Amino acid sequence: MIEVIDEASPSELPRVLHKNSWRLSWILALVVISFGLCAAAAYVWINIDTILARSSAREPALIGLSPEDTEALSEVRSGQQKAVDEIAVLNGNIGAQQAELKRMADRIEALTAKIESLQSSLVAASAAASAPPVPSQPVAHPYLRPARRAVQPSKSEGPISVGGAPLMPEPGASQH
Repeated sequence: MIEVIDEASPSELPRVLHKNSWRLSWILALVVISFGLCAAAAYVWINIDTILARSSAREPALIGLSPEDTEALSEVRSGQQKAVDEIAVLNGNIGAQQAELKRMADRIEALTAKIESLQSSLVAASAAASAPPVPSQPVAHPYLRPARRAVQPSKSEGPISVGGAPLMPEPGASQH
């Protein structure tokens, strides 16, 4: 059996073992590229302030312009900044109005629920009122009117003194 293993030909080896050289070169190239990108990112991260300062100093629009044009351009930029600020204020107002609208919608929803519950209880009460009354309990009507008393004028039985002096009974009038 040892003789069989020793006699193995190179063609019987797996493919992975045959082509190692090209894979190693690709891996090495990827490592070198990754290292270069990391070094460039570190340089930019460290020197970001100087890079931004250089780019703002080299504004090509300001180089060949006359003083009047530069002044007009600065006015346009200040106008743009004011417009941006006004838009931010308007967006804030819109957000506040939307929050207020949401709060009002919630209140309307709560009031609608109360109205519906009151209407359902009114329907239940009217259904109970339309049922035949039980003789032992008086029926409560939802719309009661106060009873009016019949006022009758008092009957006078004789002469009435207006000024407060005592009156003399008339001769021939019977006294009670």
